Amino acid sequence: MTDRIRGVLRALAIPILLLAALEWYARTVAVNSDVLAPPTRALRAGWAALTDGSLVAATSFTLQAAGSGLALGALLGLSLGLVLGLSHRAAAAGFISIELLRPVPSVALIPIAMLVFGFGLRMELCVVAFATFWPMLILSQAAVRQVEPQLLEVATALELGWLARTFKMVLPAMLPRLFVALRQSVAIALVVAVTVEIVANPDGMGYALMSAQQSLNPPLMLAWLFWIGLTGVLINAMTLRIQRWASHRMGDFSA
Repeated sequence: MTDRIRGVLRALAIPILLLAALEWYARTVAVNSDVLAPPTRALRAGWAALTDGSLVAATSFTLQAAGSGLALGALLGLSLGLVLGLSHRAAAAGFISIELLRPVPSVALIPIAMLVFGFGLRMELCVVAFATFWPMLILSQAAVRQVEPQLLEVATALELGWLARTFKMVLPAMLPRLFVALRQSVAIALVVAVTVEIVANPDGMGYALMSAQQSLNPPLMLAWLFWIGLTGVLINAMTLRIQRWASHRMGDFSA
């Protein structure tokens, strides 16, 4: 047995024990419960949702909204973070505006987004972009500030322009910290997308979860809950793979 397999088994030990405990509790102590169901029944309900296409449709909608919102928010946050990190004057000029807007909860934007876009993908995308913009902005700005000053001095000595200095010096140096911001933003994007669907948007995994709850279908409700968690795990694993690939391509082997 390889070390990798042993590591996977160790990581799965606690989730398996928790699922087994829930299975026992739901079939004995809470056998007549209207809110709990054994994980085995949830698995059957999830399989039924997969075969009838509802799981694929809802997951696709949520991932599309979360991914599009993340792309927009991350691009804007990274761009502004680079500017504020490289320019102390720009950082000083934008400090008050950022500190006033950053604490606003993303869900507070839902009523405004609904008035502007109505229900649907664009409304959810807007809220997700707002939520992911701030961590990318703050963390990318901090990452730029932590770049070794000698690198910037080398860029000045080589008479590199702003774009060349950014792509050849700053971005490779800040890449590990940048992916910390990206991983955080990926998690936020999924959480906010599901939250918007639970609160306001009649589509996606969050809406499916609420529909199962309102129809008093605990197995399906737990199936959606488990599936949302599994989706988050898979997305995080994909982000880690992209981080390793990007670090290798840009010459950073520390990842």
